[in-house]
Amino acid sequence: MKQLYRVLPIVLSVGLFGCGNSNNAGNTTTQENATTTSPTVAENKDTFVSKLPDDAPVVKVATTGTMPPFSFQDDYGNMQGIDIDAIRAIGEEQGFKVEFYKETWQDMFDSVETGGRDLAVSGISYKDDRNVKYGLSTPYFFNPSAMMYSNKDLDLKRLEDLGGLHVAGMEGAKPAEQLKEIGKYGELSTRTTAFLLFEDLLQNKVDVILHDLPILQYTAKTHPEYDVTIVPYEGEDTPSAQQVVLMAKDNTQLIDTVNEGITKLKAEGTFKTIEEKWLGEAQSDAQTTEQAN
Repeated sequence: MKQLYRVLPIVLSVGLFGCGNSNNAGNTTTQENATTTSPTVAENKDTFVSKLPDDAPVVKVATTGTMPPFSFQDDYGNMQGIDIDAIRAIGEEQGFKVEFYKETWQDMFDSVETGGRDLAVSGISYKDDRNVKYGLSTPYFFNPSAMMYSNKDLDLKRLEDLGGLHVAGMEGAKPAEQLKEIGKYGELSTRTTAFLLFEDLLQNKVDVILHDLPILQYTAKTHPEYDVTIVPYEGEDTPSAQQVVLMAKDNTQLIDTVNEGITKLKAEGTFKTIEEKWLGEAQSDAQTTEQAN
């Protein structure tokens, strides 16, 4: 079942399990003390404090830091969001701390593959080719693809409806690849962040943008000045609508550890609590006006 949302009024340390080192760490935040490689460490106000002992192992986590509500930075450079809370909770459950490294979308994957990072989280969906190349965790969050548009003359419900339109998606992400497979569009552009996609839509450079539903909902919630329509086009039974933690294929110890943590936290309802923390208001602001099969 797909839901059409009408949003009224949008703008704009050695790691655990044998990871290597990398020179492009960017801003990093440890789970215990919220430290950072930035010179402004004294201004860092991250309030998270790990309950684990000082000598607990540390997992290096690649994340974009530019993809709210999954992974983004506060005014002090601290990582926050659904995935940040989720991997911290898994670590607390399984006995490891996490250290965040800001990477571009593609660099996240490369850094895990080369061993520079232990795992990656930032709205990463299951894909068959990813499952072949990487070690993917069991799903922990429902994250369907969706489209957003502002033209009131459009009535879009499926990717197949995008014939003749200029569509934009995030470079290397699932929705753009899905559209390429279908091949029904006038022109396809790619961007590196959700904000740039949204900016293109507001400036009428494109007709439709594609991204994860929670990202589009959160963007609309935080920029309520604009009238946009958001349409998810994947159901909960779609494998690619499931969000996963990405790890190296041969890092079976870490994969097992993360999966065990996910299973425990699912049973405890922890992920649901995290989801409500970041998306509760966004979901209540989005009014369901139509049900589409």
